[in-house]
Amino acid sequence: MSHELIQKYNVPGPRYTSYPTVPFWKNNPLSDRTWVESIQLNYKHFNSEEISLYIHLPFCESLCTFCGCHKRITKNHAVEEPYINAVIAEWKLYLNALPYTPVIREIHLGGGTPTFFSPSELNRLITSLTILAKVHPTDYEFSFEAHPNNTTDEHLETLYKLGFKRLSLGIQDYSQTVQQAIHRIQPFEQVQSVHKKAKEIGYTSISHDLVFGLPKQTIQDIEDTVSKTLQLMPDRISLYSYAHVPWVKGVGQRGYDENDLPKDSEKRALYEIAKSLLEKAGYIEVGMDHFALAHDSLAIAMNNKELHRNFMGYTTQNTSLMIGLGMSSISDSWFGFAQNEKTVEDYIERVNQGEIPVFRGHILSEEDLVIRRHILDLMCHFETSLTSDSLLLSQFDSIKERLKEMEIDGLVTIHDRTISITQAGIPFVRNACMAFDMDLQRTEKREGMFSKTV
Repeated sequence: MSHELIQKYNVPGPRYTSYPTVPFWKNNPLSDRTWVESIQLNYKHFNSEEISLYIHLPFCESLCTFCGCHKRITKNHAVEEPYINAVIAEWKLYLNALPYTPVIREIHLGGGTPTFFSPSELNRLITSLTILAKVHPTDYEFSFEAHPNNTTDEHLETLYKLGFKRLSLGIQDYSQTVQQAIHRIQPFEQVQSVHKKAKEIGYTSISHDLVFGLPKQTIQDIEDTVSKTLQLMPDRISLYSYAHVPWVKGVGQRGYDENDLPKDSEKRALYEIAKSLLEKAGYIEVGMDHFALAHDSLAIAMNNKELHRNFMGYTTQNTSLMIGLGMSSISDSWFGFAQNEKTVEDYIERVNQGEIPVFRGHILSEEDLVIRRHILDLMCHFETSLTSDSLLLSQFDSIKERLKEMEIDGLVTIHDRTISITQAGIPFVRNACMAFDMDLQRTEKREGMFSKTV
């Protein structure tokens, strides 16, 4: 990839796990009543009882200085029981608000560090959630994020028996220099042990999460990390760009000098080298920053144009309603977004008061819903078409004008009313989405709001 293109397009921009993106949400505060009305509208429109559940488990024993998640650092495991109690109580509040008994298609445990919690507490959590609802009899996916350093055989066995068949292991990078910089010491042998044990138990999809652009990370580091990863051949690989947003996350990302971060073309070279090595090993690029072996459901969904993207990332389960449980979790009713209270104390207090603990969100306008679909198509399928009934049709000339430079540079093609991302343009798909983003067009402030797109 040319240095000139990177310099030209590596600008602050959203990651588009939602549209509108969080900085442009307009309902702050958002009442739990308004949010419930959005859920009821979902049922009226889609007539579906199927839902996805994201459960945020925020505790970590130590701080990884690259992390952008909402978390609580503690070694006090007495926090487990009251937190799980609150999550179960929140679920009961939703069950009382829903006009039906939900059918669960997806559960994902994120963090924080889900394996901070004991196997017995995780068992209590999942059992309590599923016994009060239904689980789809044939087509469901339960997955969790795991820290290899504290994931025990008992964790793997307990969650497998509960229906979990997929896990994501947080790797980041195997270089000792990089690991020291990000305060995440994790030997390959430990990852290998957890990976192999999970395969022995019967997990059908194991993902390794890698990050490029980390402080002090070199070409040799990324080559060595990918080489070690290929010894285990995980079914999926996430190759995330490190998002440096210290103005949001505070001291955590100030654990190193910003001069230690690979810049622009140097950073992109880390991705391109990793991508080349992965594709030579048989991996297929899926969406943005994801790779999967041909047998994996993510690759199959990509080929069948059934890939979906939400706050959990790329997924094969496209339910119209996603409920986020736990501190800071985000829910999506298609017609609205809602985020829970962002501290453990505020979250638990609201739940104990009998309130669904949302504090901000966004109820989508008709224009929002149209733009959301186009951005989702670009992020998942690298193509979108404006139809004659689209509200954006009157703005098509403006969108084309904003994409003009990308078209000249061979990153997008525009034929009639169809906009397609070229192979060369895939790394710049976020830039193409920005041409549709009406909120972004109405603001000049992007620095200090978003990470860089490339």
